[in-house]
Amino acid sequence: MVHDSSDNPDDRARKPPQPAASDAPPERLAAPDVDPAAAGGDDEDDALLPDILEESGAVGEGPLATGHEAIERAVRLAPTSPGVYRMLNASADVLYVGKAKNVKKRLSSYARQSAPLPARILRMIAATVTVEIVSTTTETEALLLEANLIKQLRPRFNVQLRDDKSFPYILITGDHWAPQILKHRGAQTRPGRYFGPFASAGAVNRTITALQRAFLIRSCTDSFFESRTRPCLLHQIRRCAGPCTREIDFGGYSTLVREASDFLSGKSHAVKQELAGEMEKASNELEFERAALYRDRLAALSAIQSQQGINPRTVEEADVFAIHQEGGFSCVEVFFFRTGQNWGNRAYFPRAEKSFTPEEVLGSFLAQFYDDKPPPKNILLSHEIEESELLANALSIKAGHKVEVTAPKRGEKKELVAHALTNAREALGRKLADTATQSRLLEAMAATLSLPHVPKRIEVYDNSHIQGTNAVGAMIVAGPDGFVKNQYRKFNIKSEGITPGDDFAMMREVLERRFKRLINPPEDAATKAKDDDFPQWPDLVIIDGGRGQLNAVREIFANLGLTQVSLMSVAKGPDRDAGRETLFMPEREAIKLEPRDPVLYFIQRLRDEAHRFVIGSHRKLRKKDIREAGLQEIPGIGPSRKRALLHHFGTLKEIERASIADLGKVPGVSAESARRIFEYFHPQPG
Repeated sequence: MVHDSSDNPDDRARKPPQPAASDAPPERLAAPDVDPAAAGGDDEDDALLPDILEESGAVGEGPLATGHEAIERAVRLAPTSPGVYRMLNASADVLYVGKAKNVKKRLSSYARQSAPLPARILRMIAATVTVEIVSTTTETEALLLEANLIKQLRPRFNVQLRDDKSFPYILITGDHWAPQILKHRGAQTRPGRYFGPFASAGAVNRTITALQRAFLIRSCTDSFFESRTRPCLLHQIRRCAGPCTREIDFGGYSTLVREASDFLSGKSHAVKQELAGEMEKASNELEFERAALYRDRLAALSAIQSQQGINPRTVEEADVFAIHQEGGFSCVEVFFFRTGQNWGNRAYFPRAEKSFTPEEVLGSFLAQFYDDKPPPKNILLSHEIEESELLANALSIKAGHKVEVTAPKRGEKKELVAHALTNAREALGRKLADTATQSRLLEAMAATLSLPHVPKRIEVYDNSHIQGTNAVGAMIVAGPDGFVKNQYRKFNIKSEGITPGDDFAMMREVLERRFKRLINPPEDAATKAKDDDFPQWPDLVIIDGGRGQLNAVREIFANLGLTQVSLMSVAKGPDRDAGRETLFMPEREAIKLEPRDPVLYFIQRLRDEAHRFVIGSHRKLRKKDIREAGLQEIPGIGPSRKRALLHHFGTLKEIERASIADLGKVPGVSAESARRIFEYFHPQPG
């Protein structure tokens, strides 16, 4: 969302009524402006999974009849108008906060002893000794007040949004003749233009750094600016135009600020075209230093867009929410799209009981999420929520403009939701794996795979090549404390007789070189092994592949006389689908674990880490060749297209980083050419 602070309407008239003085939550303190130079480490903390709430958990329940009596007393005095009610236990702790269009009718549903209610509700009723009620004018006000109270009071039986930090914005100030660019949190009271929200402080810092390279806008404070008598280091490294010492005049600096504002407002294509034109003009006039400056600015803009991932074609402003539940936990993934650009995403793990459906969790989450944040024009959901119309009305009143809350069924909006849902599923999977302790995972792995003992050292092997060229093998190591990166090894394939693409022969060379060294260690290595707490011999070896790869490695081990090392191979699922892998071990039937089994997640992480390490090693071997070959080695890319690509991205490095979609936006580059360019720089290893 982009707006000028001077255009902000007064929100005070639209706030919901507050509870009585004794119940009023403390006011939030507005966070001050934050200068990125002084807040480099201000990234959001990684959210932790909440403690799972079991339905049988004790909360000091009394007899169910006592709770019914307390609610019946409240029903006799309850209004028939909208409002918010709070259920309290004997210690005056708030158990539940709810809202209703008709409070009396809603409480009556709890008071009926014969009504079939979920176990969670029955436990809540049994623990209730008092009910407090706050009347509101409308149901919309009740919704907003309910969300506010849930966030403040953290009731035991409500869905709770745990990580509710304010989001950072980019601010281009408007109270100085030479505007400053900085990261901003909190109340938007300072004059200027605000761009955001961004998903994390890290995303803002990276964007500001790239914007400084592209538009040379100052980031220093006003006091620092006024005290300068000569340009600072940022001017020397071409990240500031130096307005403090008049290295650039007012008109020139204003143009830079306008271009930066246009870029953040969604006019990136026009800005890049303008810079490309200036670069071409400078080049034609043989002013190559000025042309290089425009080239670097284009490269900085391309770097920003490459970090943003997917950018929608038809969605100008929206927040996308997708929820995934697994193992009693929920993950809500949020993507932010402003001015047609993806400004990041964040995963939340709300606290909720197992009995809550995805729709219930998502509905309660949304009301709390926007309690202190401005909503966009569109909110796209993965699930239909019961009170979407009520929520849309409440947020429209809060924002001062129409807000639509929908669960799209087709088109690009549906694709955005599906992408967010995939991220939610993966984020929850990673969190489930990370929160289980390494020792538990190793114990569970030993039990699942029927290993003779809990492994202390696991080695995972993989190799990488492209049609046999730049072949490299790699070994990663994991133990009770996680990955042991100082034990990682890479093996440049040396055998000349290996047929290009022969994975079995490459794996044979890697394993023989590794284990022959263990069987006949050098004297110094043998001495070190005795003194080293971490074992040198693996308890388990994992390779990427199916039954064929497993049998090949068994033969290698047999030739080396290795019998004490357990062996396993991991075959990818159909269509390489993560979660459907098959595990193979000698003399055993194939093992298929449940898709969300923590042991399977652990094995996937081991395999993926080996793949990451070997691909990185392989790319380092190829990097020099690619740099030297450049674009002229790509079939179908002639001088005109090379010139268009360099005008658009600025440097070969940025072309290498670009996605297929970004390459396809270059004038004269077809979808097929974009695919060829991308595959040249990102070939699929064998």
